[in-house]
Order: sequence, then structure tokens, then C-alpha cells
Amino acid sequence: MTVETVIVLAAGEGTRMKSAKAKVLHSVAGRSLLGHVVNAVNELNAKEVRIVVGSDRTAVEEHITLIAPKASTVFQEHRGGTGHAAQLALAGSSPKGTVLVLAGDTPMLTGESLAAFVAAHNAGKFTASVLTAEHPDPTGYGRIIRDDADELLMIVEEKDATDEQRFIFEINSGVYAFDGAALAASIGKLNNSNAQGELYLTDVIGILKAEGASVAAIMLDDFTEILGVNDRVQLAESAALLRDRINDYWMQAGVTIIDPTTTWIDATASISNDVTIHPGSAIYGTTSIASGAVIGPRTTLTNCQVKEGASVLESIAIDSVIGEGSSVGPFTYLRAGTVLGDATKAGAFVEMKNATVGTGSKVPHLSYVGDATIGEGSNIGAATIFVNYDGEEKHHTTIGDHVRIGSDTMLVAPITVGDGAYTAAGSVITENVPAGAIGVGRAKQKNVLGWVMRKRAGSKSAQAAEAKEKKG
Repeated sequence: MTVETVIVLAAGEGTRMKSAKAKVLHSVAGRSLLGHVVNAVNELNAKEVRIVVGSDRTAVEEHITLIAPKASTVFQEHRGGTGHAAQLALAGSSPKGTVLVLAGDTPMLTGESLAAFVAAHNAGKFTASVLTAEHPDPTGYGRIIRDDADELLMIVEEKDATDEQRFIFEINSGVYAFDGAALAASIGKLNNSNAQGELYLTDVIGILKAEGASVAAIMLDDFTEILGVNDRVQLAESAALLRDRINDYWMQAGVTIIDPTTTWIDATASISNDVTIHPGSAIYGTTSIASGAVIGPRTTLTNCQVKEGASVLESIAIDSVIGEGSSVGPFTYLRAGTVLGDATKAGAFVEMKNATVGTGSKVPHLSYVGDATIGEGSNIGAATIFVNYDGEEKHHTTIGDHVRIGSDTMLVAPITVGDGAYTAAGSVITENVPAGAIGVGRAKQKNVLGWVMRKRAGSKSAQAAEAKEKKG
């Protein structure tokens, strides 16, 4: 199976999306629409990939440099139809092998299906082939017209179809395979005598058929693979279909997903067997989850590394590492740059940012840890705040091994608390605490007797105090 050239048509404005962004840049399951198509095309190992761009050219070309750095781009300044786009892509070249043409807005299409289609085209030695499917609601799609021998006769766009032809359920996917030389010779024969006044690539099939060339319609079993995205409704439909496909894949691979309908996993994520994912969880980006981890419920992970046996409950983590056997949550927010060592804990209502926490250390609850390094075996008491920002710059705090930070401590960076040191509860620590010392940063308590009765006379507090005095 050899493909000489792949042409991806990605110039459409996508007006029905009602967006300032090009349609092909909208995302589902962790990739742009165009990114899904490119990912499928990459499995063909084509010698050359050309992508026709138009709307929002600069942004689309910048995106292409990220997802397909070896691809070349062709600019379609004026929307002249798919045939015109193909003409531009072929200008100045003479492809001799198989040329595959497809749209850039079909995120469900798989590399496996493309490979099977190209293999069937080459095996049949067809001059042109079109990938088709039977759709229960073909509205909006071009129809496949077959002759009495059930062979492909032509493709008719819906706007040009007769009432009878619109009752045909076999649709055009927008995926074509051509003999390169034949395509180059026939593409210039297109005309715009149709309802849309455009050059239709589909008309090449009719031209080749009329010239006696062998053309074929190769049917795909699963029509959902060829569904295009033209508006936000179809975007959501594609997202749901991809969600189900991805979740099915991981469950077959040994991952327990308690409720697949509320679990969203990007195509770019990776998950080991024996992971359990509870309802309402989202696994985004390049997140990787090792065996035995438990995620959720109601947890969002973006570009995170979760190691073996870790648990993340009702929390959000972004660009973070969660160590083996560690515990996160509930209601915890791990921001970019957080690295939790093995057997650590980031408990309820904890926020961390750019923080490294050593093996066995715990931040159990109600704390903010920013721009910090915490050693091994340390405990950060409730309501501790790492005061890292002076209004202009961020500063670092270093906590040693086996340190005990008392509840409600303010650690004003830059500061170091040495190995084995303590801080007293309620302290504001503004100076380094040496190893083995206890840092106390609070005023001596003073009790002003009778203050409530004098200053809050008649209040319930004053009445309670007076009653206590009378009882002695």
C-alpha cells in the first residue's frame, strides 16, 4: 500500500460555526479537527502531504507547523470549491502514484480505514475511488449514483440532486483515491455549471467514467467515521462519538471506567491497566496514569503524570506530577510545576503551585504552597500559607526534612526552615529557622479582663460572662 501524495482540504470558512476561529482549528478529544485528520493520515506514511488553507490562514499555518511540520501548505484565496482547491494543490506537480484527497473536518476517520480504502483502490487498479457509507439521514451529503450493474456512475451534490436522488442513503465521504496522472489530466476539465457555481472535485469521477476509466465506490461499514463537522451541534456529536470510542478502547485495555457517559479522555492521554476512573472525570492533554491509580469522582487532570497507586479525589491538577501511592484531595488544586513525591499527601482545600514535595511529606488541609521545596517526611499544619509574593516578585521557601510547621503559620519568603525544625502554631515566620529549632513569631497573649461587659454591655456574650461570674 503506497500513497504518493495526500491532499487535505482545510480552507473552508466554517461560517456555520459562527466563530472568529477557522473551523479546522476547533478541538475535540484533545486535538483540532485538522489534527485528527493529520493523525490518521500519518499512518499511511505518504511521501508528501499538502494542506490547502484559506480562512484564518496565519493561525492555521502556525498550527500545521506544530502538528505536521513536514507538510506543505497551499493558499486558496478565493473559495472556488473542492475542485479548485485540488487544482491549486496539484499546480506545478505531476504526481505519478496514488493521490489521496480528503477533508480536514472529519475527526472520526481512522488511519486503519484510510489504509484499507487505499489498499482496495490499489488492488482493484482503479483510476479513481471514493469512500462511501450508508447514512440513516443523508441530508447535506453528496449522493452516490450507481448504474444498473451497481457500479459507480457519478456523485451528485445535494443542492444539485433531484428529489428521487435525495432518497439515496449512500453518501460521499469526501475521501478520494486517484491515479495521480489521471487526476492531473482531468482536474483542468472541471466547470462551475452547478447550483453553487463552484468547481466540484466530485465531477472528476464523472469525467473519468465518461472517458472509460475504471472508477469505484468503496463502502465503509461505520458511517460515523466519515461525519463532518460544520456547526457546534456536529462538533458536540463528534466529541461524544470520540468519547465513546476512546473509553471503549481503554476499557478493553483493562481500565475500569465506572460511568463512561460522564468520563472524558483525550486521544492524547495514556492509561495503564487496573486504573479506576470514577464519574465526572476528565483526562486531558498528555496526561499519563499508571497502574492501580484511582481517579475521581469529579476530577480534572491536564498534562499530568500520575504514578502507580496514587489517588486523586474531586480535584484539579495541571502540568503536575503525582507520586506513587500519593493522595490528592478532595477539593485540591495542583497548578503548573507541582511535583509530589511518593507517598505524599495534598489534602482537602490545598492549593499548590511550582512546588516540590518530598517523599512522605504531607500538606493535609487548608493551605497554600507556592514556589516551595519541601523535604522528606515533613508535615505542614492546617491553614499554613507560603507567602511567596511581595507585590513585585515571587520568592522561594525551602522546608527541610522531617519539619513540623504549626497550624496557621505564615512563611514569608524568601526563607528556609532547616531539617527537623518546628514552627509554633499561629506564627509569622520572617527569618530562617535553623535545623532542630522552633520558630516562634507571635505576640505574647494579653487578657483584658471585663472588656466584654464594658464594651459590649447587654450583648449575649456579656450576659453569658456575667452569669458565669455570678455562679463563681
